[in-house]
Order: sequence, then structure tokens, then C-alpha cells
Amino acid sequence: MGDKDKSRKSSNAVTMHAVAARAGVSPMSVSNVINGRTVRPATREAVLRAIEELDYKPNVAARALASATITRIGLLYHSAESAFVSALLVGALDAATRFGAQLLIRRFEEARSLADILFDMVAGGANALILPAPHCEAISGTGLVERLKVPVIALCSGDELPDMASVRVDDVAAARDMTRYLIGLGHRRIGFVRGAQNHVISRTRFEGYRLALTEHGIGFDPDLVVDGDLTFDSGLAATEQLLSLRDPPTAIFASNDDMAAAVVSVAHRRDIRVPDQLSIVGFDDSPISRKIWPALTTIRQPIVDMTAIAVESLIAMFGDPQARSSPAVSTIYAEHSLVIRGSSGAPVQGIGSVR
Repeated sequence: MGDKDKSRKSSNAVTMHAVAARAGVSPMSVSNVINGRTVRPATREAVLRAIEELDYKPNVAARALASATITRIGLLYHSAESAFVSALLVGALDAATRFGAQLLIRRFEEARSLADILFDMVAGGANALILPAPHCEAISGTGLVERLKVPVIALCSGDELPDMASVRVDDVAAARDMTRYLIGLGHRRIGFVRGAQNHVISRTRFEGYRLALTEHGIGFDPDLVVDGDLTFDSGLAATEQLLSLRDPPTAIFASNDDMAAAVVSVAHRRDIRVPDQLSIVGFDDSPISRKIWPALTTIRQPIVDMTAIAVESLIAMFGDPQARSSPAVSTIYAEHSLVIRGSSGAPVQGIGSVR
């Protein structure tokens, strides 16, 4: 074994990222192997070999900090009613417990500035921060990240951010894949419900939708695009607008599962058969997607795994004085996947057809 390998084996700073770099795979693939999820045999073999070579243990960061200052990770969230936020909080609690960190959770207060809230969290003991969208996007480029003087990781940002590390899926590619899927089923009039304007995903997921239409020679119809704000109620209003068109869509793609669930609700109220007369798809694969009927076809972004990687990354940054003072700006991409359930299918009848 060379000196480099010896030094790595003796280091307490070996992380999931180091294993991923040695194996030539993504940190998400390392997480999948560690947690027993299905991966390609070659990937599993490469990851296990790297784990052995580096003597990596998933809780090494927690053990390294056991006799030092505990990492206290501040997590700011917006709405407890959001299915996405519920999944995020569960993932953060699980990861913090597993890695030996403390989690300080704070709800965003509309009456206060985001900067004041974040400085309060740091003053209250948070020595690292996870900022989900749209908060990470709101402070990007303002200089606030540097002034906070603690490691910060963005979670589920709609695009890469120039001044902070992030863990995210490729929203453009994911939305394009979902739109391609609907086109492949035979849909040509596909409604799209955008997200809130303060979320970058309002742009990137819409961009993926338009790219897929262009690829298949389908003309863009602005009447088929309605703005929502990622809440269930906004999904209700958007659906009523789309279904009131003279030539309504045969499929509706909502930018998150909460709004997609609202589309399903309106369809039931109007006695529209899903998916025969209207296919409905969402984004996130949050718990609500499995609790409604029919269950929702959606894009899965693995929030629990993504949060675990963010937590471990912050612990590693906090344990490295150089990384703490000058954190690397890098983006870790999680793999999205298409989850096909009962809410989507080939267009059998138009909405105006006799039932």
C-alpha cells in the first residue's frame, strides 16, 4: 500500500464523496450501495472495493466529532403543509441521528427578512446550514453565504448555484423525461402547471417541458401553461382554468405532487375519468402521490438520500478548517426516476366524450 493510501486510511475525514471519487461513481450511488438498494453489479463492486481501500465507515464523521464540537445543522423550512417539506424533515432527522449531528429546525417567518432569520440561527448555535429551495436561491449571489461564516449546502435548488454547494436533481432533464413519456403515450395537448415564481424550478421544469415538445415537433400553446405556487389550492385553480379551455388538454403535468393531487381532485369533482379521459402526472414522489386514487405517476427525486448526503457533507466541511473557511462550490446530482402509477395512460376518450 502506498503512502497516499496509508494517509487516507488513517484519516478520520474519509467521506462518501471520497469513496465516490475513488470508485468513479456519484455519491448517490455510494449511498445506494450502503443502504442495500439495487445498483448495477459493476457499480456495487467498484463502491465496495473503494470502501475497503479507504476503510470508510458511514458514521466516521460522527465518531471523529465525538470528542470535539458537535455539528449543529440548522434547517430552514417554509410550509409544514407541503408534502415535499414533510419528506425533507423526515430525511433530515434520520440523517442527523445516523451521523451524530444535532438538527436545529426553524420555520421561515414571512414578517422577517431571510438574512435576519439565518443570522439568528447561527447566533442560536447552528454551525452549518441546509437551505432547501427557494431560500438557497434567494440568497445566492447576495454575498450572504460568505457573511454567515458557516458551511452552507443548498438542497433541491432548481439550478446550479455559483456560491454554494448543492445536492439536486437535473430538473430540466427530469421534466423533459416526463413530457416525453406523455408524448409516447399519444398525448399532444399537454397542460403544464408551473411552480411559484420565487422558485427556480418554475423556469427549469418548464424548460424541460418545452424541450420535449420541440423535440417531437409539437407546437407550443401558451394557453396550456398556467402558473401555480406549488400549493394544493393553486393546483385547484390552475386545473379549473385548463379544463375550461375550448380544447382542453388530454394530460396535465404539474410541477409538484401537491398541485398534481389537486388536478386529480378537480377531475373527480367534474366526473372526468383518470386516466382514460385525462392523464395526470407530478414531480417529487412525495407521500401524497401514493395516498390518492389513482396513485400518481411522478418524477422521483430521492429526498431522504439527498438530505443524508447534505448532512454528511456539512459534517465533513465542519471538521475541516480549510473547507469551513473556504467551502468548495460543487453540485452533487441525484438520479431522478420516472415512477409510473395509475394516473397516466394513453388517451382513450376526450374530456367532452360521452361517458
